[in-house]
Amino acid sequence: MAQDENRPLRADARRNRARVLLAAEEVFAESGPSASTEEVARRAGVAIGTVFRHFPTKEDLVQAVFAERVQRLVDEAETLSTADDPAAAFFTFFTHLTELSVTKYAFADTLAAVGVDVTAVGRTHPQVVGRLHAAIDTLLTNAQRAGAVRADVRVPEVVTMMIGVSRAAEHAGSDRKLLTRVLTIIFDGLRPSDRS
Repeated sequence: MAQDENRPLRADARRNRARVLLAAEEVFAESGPSASTEEVARRAGVAIGTVFRHFPTKEDLVQAVFAERVQRLVDEAETLSTADDPAAAFFTFFTHLTELSVTKYAFADTLAAVGVDVTAVGRTHPQVVGRLHAAIDTLLTNAQRAGAVRADVRVPEVVTMMIGVSRAAEHAGSDRKLLTRVLTIIFDGLRPSDRS
């Protein structure tokens, strides 16, 4: 299991951990999570022992990278939740999440291919996953209050659609027109039917 994240790290240890995570994200984006830990250490400019001190197993490192990506989504969703236009905020976040699936390595599939359980991130980093769902709930509620999203839509449905569209985005690849049409159809389904 990864180092206890509740225990404060020294400043230099925090910097090294951040460098390792950044390097790992770059390496995994280029080569997938099967890339070597040695390459991550080289790219981070640290000894391999430093990597293993923070992330005792490769799975710990991969899950931490995945959790960092989720944390960035949380930050974005929380920022958008204070926007003046709740409809634009909701649909912007949905679109951005989908676009990440096009521009980033097909992370979920490659995690599964190397035997990493993506759902384990919810167990190992429950706070960040809970915050993501709470932020999506806020975006959804704000958009519903503005009359931009059907009142009967709930967070589990939105999350399921986001996952499905992300998979569709991976399938569409570079066909941006196809992805835009898919999003348009989904967004039309999310909007109230009496919308003029």
